[in-house]
Amino acid sequence: MITLRKITLENRRAIFNLDVSEEQRKYVASNLSSVASCYVLETNGGHPFPFAIYAGEQPVGFVMLAYGITGYEEPSFANENYCIMRLMVDKEYQNLGYGREAMNEILAFIRTYPAGPAHCCWIPYKPENAVAKKLYERFGFRDNGEMFNNESITVLPL
Repeated sequence: MITLRKITLENRRAIFNLDVSEEQRKYVASNLSSVASCYVLETNGGHPFPFAIYAGEQPVGFVMLAYGITGYEEPSFANENYCIMRLMVDKEYQNLGYGREAMNEILAFIRTYPAGPAHCCWIPYKPENAVAKKLYERFGFRDNGEMFNNESITVLPL
């Protein structure tokens, strides 16, 4: 069973040590960098939500969500909407269905509107990342034709 958990003093090192395969590193920042980005975003008025992804009691991945500002130039609709900025499953735990299960939990969390109401959730991703695109489409995300920092934008109405 997949759960989203807060990053704590006790689990932070395990989360920072999770990593994707060498060929996937061009698609996602390190978890340490992402957690640091959360701190900067929060101290500048943003609403980040970093979570460890657990399978039972084993940390297997990381997700970084944000509401409203993301700290980057945003697409026009980003204000007052949720963004899945980072999502990764460790290379040792890929192809086990954890990404799909994690997306169910992530979207359930977003639909509680923890930082405020929203019309959509959006995800920036590298156009050549076919695995990510397939996962997002499975949950109803659709590309809207916009590019953001050389990444495609896919959107899910909430």
